[in-house]
Amino acid sequence: MSIISVKNLTKKFGNKENAVLAVDDISFEVEKGEIFAFLGPNGAGKSTTIKMLTTILSVTSGTLVLDGNDVKKNPNEVRHSFGIVFQDPSLDDELTAYENMEFHGVLYGVPKKVRRERIEQLMQFVELWDRKDSLVKEFSGGMKRRLEIARGLLHHPKILFLDEPTLGLDPQTRNHMWDYLRELNKTEGITVFFTTHYMEEAEKIAGRIAIIDHGKIIMSGTSEELKKNTETKTLEEAFLKLTGKDIRKDEAGTIDRMRMGRRMWTRK
Repeated sequence: MSIISVKNLTKKFGNKENAVLAVDDISFEVEKGEIFAFLGPNGAGKSTTIKMLTTILSVTSGTLVLDGNDVKKNPNEVRHSFGIVFQDPSLDDELTAYENMEFHGVLYGVPKKVRRERIEQLMQFVELWDRKDSLVKEFSGGMKRRLEIARGLLHHPKILFLDEPTLGLDPQTRNHMWDYLRELNKTEGITVFFTTHYMEEAEKIAGRIAIIDHGKIIMSGTSEELKKNTETKTLEEAFLKLTGKDIRKDEAGTIDRMRMGRRMWTRK
């Protein structure tokens, strides 16, 4: 059963004469309880698609349905069905870890008793309960990321969107984070939709992968299917065969991050 259904999705920026086509008539589905990776070079349309799925950006044309709700017709219902961890930090550094969680729970209307129980449960889960009264500005990058994940799960979402959630994290934190998420996926059936530039991460974690470039989905399937269809031995080779090896003017760091990801995943 599909929990995310995308049909003929298009996003254009600018006026008609000078419009930039960021997402070009894409269609795909994500099954309930699936861990799904969305891969592509910088500027390919990944973040734009996530922003439309999460009601941050309006849709130019096409249909988006999350957990049975049309994104354009029922945005409030859609917002309550998902949690999101943005690529850039979004915590309030001047608040404590607990206060960040509490504020999020109030915004989502989580009842006080349920909210307090859920905050403790999640902060214990990500091993931050003993730092609940510490200011977030005192946290390391990995601790902040774990808190953001806990915050995104506070209102019991059915879908968790993660936009490059492990960028810059050390291998230990990276592995712990995915251990948390796979356990939640297993025990609560939460659907995970994530982007990454680390090919080994996508290959190890995702059940299915879609590769997008220039606003179009080029190919999708399991890692093995992608390698078989491109006649390559690794997911990175398949990715580069589909998207090209040239560094684009807005993606100078993409290849370096992919190589860094390979080193992190192989150095365990």
